[in-house]
Amino acid sequence: MVAPLELAVVVPTFNEAANVPRLVALLEQALAGRGWEVVFVDDDSPDGTADAARLLGRTDPRVRVVQRIGRRGLSSACIEGMCATAAPVVAVIDGDLQHDEALLPRMLDRLQAEPGLDLVIGSRFVEGGGLGDWDRDRVAKSALATRLSRRVLDADLSDPMSGFFAIRTDVVRAIVPKLSAIGFKILLDIMTTSRRPLAFAELGYQFRTREAGESKLDYVVAMEFLIALYDRMVGRLVPVRFAMFAGIGLLGALVHFVVLAPLPHDTRGGFRTATIAATLVAMTFNFFLNNALTYRDSRLKGWRALLDGWVSFCLVCSVGAIADVGVAIFLFNPHTDAWVLPALAGIAVGAVWNYALSSRFVWGRY
Repeated sequence: MVAPLELAVVVPTFNEAANVPRLVALLEQALAGRGWEVVFVDDDSPDGTADAARLLGRTDPRVRVVQRIGRRGLSSACIEGMCATAAPVVAVIDGDLQHDEALLPRMLDRLQAEPGLDLVIGSRFVEGGGLGDWDRDRVAKSALATRLSRRVLDADLSDPMSGFFAIRTDVVRAIVPKLSAIGFKILLDIMTTSRRPLAFAELGYQFRTREAGESKLDYVVAMEFLIALYDRMVGRLVPVRFAMFAGIGLLGALVHFVVLAPLPHDTRGGFRTATIAATLVAMTFNFFLNNALTYRDSRLKGWRALLDGWVSFCLVCSVGAIADVGVAIFLFNPHTDAWVLPALAGIAVGAVWNYALSSRFVWGRY
């Protein structure tokens, strides 16, 4: 007789094929006698992570796969996995084997024994917890991120950066429509989105060393964390993606001025040529930076995709570029040589139009 489903373990993955069978074996050992399933949510890994999970799923119906095409991001992967199960409790655990799966039964027991408890969090900073063999640099970065996280949290949580927790499925489903799904810290998103304070408990665990695959930590991930904090604080007023697009636009404005300044612009015709050249250079700069940062979850890769994307970006932004050049030329007074304000006015006019069209036609987002 099949045991009733008690727990779903959601594992967001990208290039973790070598760890899939090992993790399933560890879950089977840790959750022996319990009704469980594991949902691998894979962002179309080129190393065949989804196929590795499917291979196991052919003989073990507890192993399921959600392969996402054209979508990226740890938080959004966790959300899709948590919504793809009928289990009353769902746990999130990394696919790199650094979280201690032996803690899952204790998490489940706490939630089943305490009806008023919403979630149980695996913490590295309470009794029984630890950071393993982290070096001083990584410890310092984690401590800084923890301090920043606590500024937006209305809870005395020791490890807000934890990616290892178990939560009642009905609790998380109730707030899914309001989750930002930005960055890689879904716990922070959940805790700051819920209208009521969530009742939580923390259990210590020892963070383990990755044995296979490559770490996903990089400067872009760190930037995503800061973006997530921004979204929690002011994202309801100015959407984070538009804020990023606008911020890159400001950098593009600097590039625009750097290119424009040395070019001859003492006549209206000379200013027109210089402005067009500066606009093209800034547009190219904006495209590549937006591709790397603003639209990282749907980033264009490969020379052909990048070329097509750049051409599309130039085409859909052409109206904005024309407005940029037209407004700048209209406001430019050759007798005063005051070219900065006209150029800036032109950039501002084109910014919103560029964002709307490029979001839709270059990276396929509304």
